[in-house]
Amino acid sequence: MSSKFGMRFVNAARLSLPLRLYSKGMHVRVTKNPVSFAKHRSIPWIFTRYRFYSTCTGQSSFSPRTHACAELRPKHVGEEVTLCGWIQYRRHDLFVILRDFSGLIQLLIPQDESLVHLKNTLCGLPLESVIKVTGKVIHRPPGQENKEMPTGAIEVCVGSLKVLNVCKKLPFEIKDFVKKSESLRMQYRYLDLRSAQMQSNLRLRSQLVMKMREFLCNIHGFVDVETPTLFKRTPGGAKEFLVPSRDPGRFYSLPQSPQQFKQLLMVAGLDRYFQVARCYRDEGSKPDRQPEFTQVDIEMSFVDQTGIQTLVEGLIQHCWPEAMSPVSVPFPSLTYADAMREYGVDKPDTRFGMKLVDVSETFRGTEVGFLREAVNHPEGCVQAICVPGGATHLKNKDLESIKQTAQAQFNQELSVVVLKADGSWKSPLSKHLSDSVKQQLLQKMEAEAGDLLLLAAGAAEGVRPLLGKLRLQCAELLEAQGVAIRDPSAFHFLWVVDFPLFLPKEEDPGQLESAHHPFTAPHPEDAELLYSQPHKVRSQHYDLVLNGSEIGGGSIRIHRASMQQYVLEKVLKEDSSLLSHLMEAHWC
Repeated sequence: MSSKFGMRFVNAARLSLPLRLYSKGMHVRVTKNPVSFAKHRSIPWIFTRYRFYSTCTGQSSFSPRTHACAELRPKHVGEEVTLCGWIQYRRHDLFVILRDFSGLIQLLIPQDESLVHLKNTLCGLPLESVIKVTGKVIHRPPGQENKEMPTGAIEVCVGSLKVLNVCKKLPFEIKDFVKKSESLRMQYRYLDLRSAQMQSNLRLRSQLVMKMREFLCNIHGFVDVETPTLFKRTPGGAKEFLVPSRDPGRFYSLPQSPQQFKQLLMVAGLDRYFQVARCYRDEGSKPDRQPEFTQVDIEMSFVDQTGIQTLVEGLIQHCWPEAMSPVSVPFPSLTYADAMREYGVDKPDTRFGMKLVDVSETFRGTEVGFLREAVNHPEGCVQAICVPGGATHLKNKDLESIKQTAQAQFNQELSVVVLKADGSWKSPLSKHLSDSVKQQLLQKMEAEAGDLLLLAAGAAEGVRPLLGKLRLQCAELLEAQGVAIRDPSAFHFLWVVDFPLFLPKEEDPGQLESAHHPFTAPHPEDAELLYSQPHKVRSQHYDLVLNGSEIGGGSIRIHRASMQQYVLEKVLKEDSSLLSHLMEAHWC
């Protein structure tokens, strides 16, 4: 026993061996002959307080209940059980459906006159009231079983009842089929979290984190280290939240990631670090980006990009839910340049096609002004996507919304070609193009009757993101019409590699900023370009994409202090003294 419980308790516990001491609350359970244990009058009362509770482990340990609601099965018939939970709904004053974190169980309301007070209480309680019941598990009458319910073969005949809390009228019902607005769900988050889906999400997340710890710490020798949450402002990366201190004019900065701390841990020789880390970025809220989030943070010494990617693939395989199809490794890889060329985004959803196609050569000799101007410009091009079945399934309002997206978000004109069922064209371009050009375009796009073509002309850096956005929008519009485009049960992992090391600043395109963060190492093949043409340097930065969403990423770090100082001062024009703690460590 640990001495943290106090010596007088430890000495007392030594008087009798058949005990179990349970952590912080010092709950002790008598495992053998509780009567003989009571003879030891010198034992403090706290050791006997809970001695008649069950010594079971699992979901009902340390609790007066005997089972969770959804644990009960026909094998428990005849047993007296104690359950706690919320009243989900009531039927005909005969049945109550009780819910807890595990699921549902049907309670049979007693109809005996001797228990009329119990019946009246149960029938009078509002839904979502919290109760504790004790009763006997019985079979449901033949024909009344519910095969869609895990506990549908049994019910609990209530013998006693304790009302733990009476619920007032709620803003919405706790039922999956009841639709709630996102704002209402967030306002009453504690109610939203009662739903089966949210409960399942949280428990799945907990299981994943436990498996990740097992894989990293127990199998591969990583050390779990907590790094500080209050730090100082440093250059590069996203905007940071500032936290005032009690000293006037002085403040802390919340770290956007443990990046610098984990690099210092590698300098310290820790070799392998990981942390389930809380991160903060003052970038506003989007569906895939929040001001605060949690990430599994990993750092390794003496490793290359392939080694880290292999580790991450193994980590995902290890913690992948058993009920789902296993993950195949290695994951496919795509360079940043290829991702932008084929999909128009750096996090492509590869569950469906509709890839971008460069059709510039098809229009090389065209008389159409905007097309001719684009193909003759050094950085110009004509790009297109083919939407299979788009002409058949998309309505005029859908086509207008596509054009509006191009104009509103990209300030770009879009040419739409509707291929009718008879093979004829419906497009303003039709009368300006020869039959041979039309045929070349159809062959290039592998298009057929009933399809839809979207064409955009201009600089590649503007045209590709536009069509990448419209590709996803078309998939959503088709799915809204009942057309199967993206398999919701499929998981397509993809590594995107060879990102640019630097990008032009939005507010000052003449200056460069880090595409990832200022500690990312250049690609070995481009290392010399760092000192002459830094805008052309690729990085050792890699992102992990799943079904069009970035779920992870990392990079190989700059390890030489001289190179790190050059990047900060000469390329990024930052004050390297703000990172003096890291620079000094690099010289060690």
